[in-house]
Amino acid sequence: MTVAVIQFGGSNCDRDTVQALESIGVDTELVWHEDDLPADAEGIVLPGGFSYGDFLRAGAMAAHSPIMAEVRAAADDGTPVLGICNGAQIGCEASLTPGAFTTNESARFQCEHVHLRVENSETPWTSQYEEGEVIELPIAHGEGRFEITDDRLDALEDEDRILFRYCDAEGNVTPEANPNGSKHAVAGVTGEADHVAVMMPHPERMTLADIGGTDGSGVLSGFA
Repeated sequence: MTVAVIQFGGSNCDRDTVQALESIGVDTELVWHEDDLPADAEGIVLPGGFSYGDFLRAGAMAAHSPIMAEVRAAADDGTPVLGICNGAQIGCEASLTPGAFTTNESARFQCEHVHLRVENSETPWTSQYEEGEVIELPIAHGEGRFEITDDRLDALEDEDRILFRYCDAEGNVTPEANPNGSKHAVAGVTGEADHVAVMMPHPERMTLADIGGTDGSGVLSGFA
């Protein structure tokens, strides 16, 4: 599989994502957002960073980049798409997934390791984990608080579209373990089909044992 990693002006996790994917045997291609998707792209990553300097809202301008129409079409055709951090914001702004990511409850940028509980282990992004398993990944965001209407959140719950929730090391979902105030501690969700997903924590930063751990490899294995 060849995965296209989309570069926007302000992306800064694109090469990290390439290295992480290649470390698990996935071929990659960096693609500038004003270019076309490669014909052989069988997967797409919207990486982290600060596209367009987070002007207006994080991800709002990048969601209208020329390549995003192709990304939406590819997603509709069944191509796996994963948005990470700023890519998650772009994915929501582009209506690939529901809800929105907004300013952290703390009103400050937060860079730390967090624990996540796997809520649905039957998606491409979570099939390497057990339901209820706790993993550790880093976050690095100022606008990571997931917001959505109560009705739409209930629908996500009913349809098993929540991938991860913030939790403590024992898997307990508590206010103290929620780093940004996300509604119901949601850290990642899928689109209408589970081959499209967004998440705020960074799996690509936890794929090499010698720089911290491999808890993120299972997420990226959705492309393998």
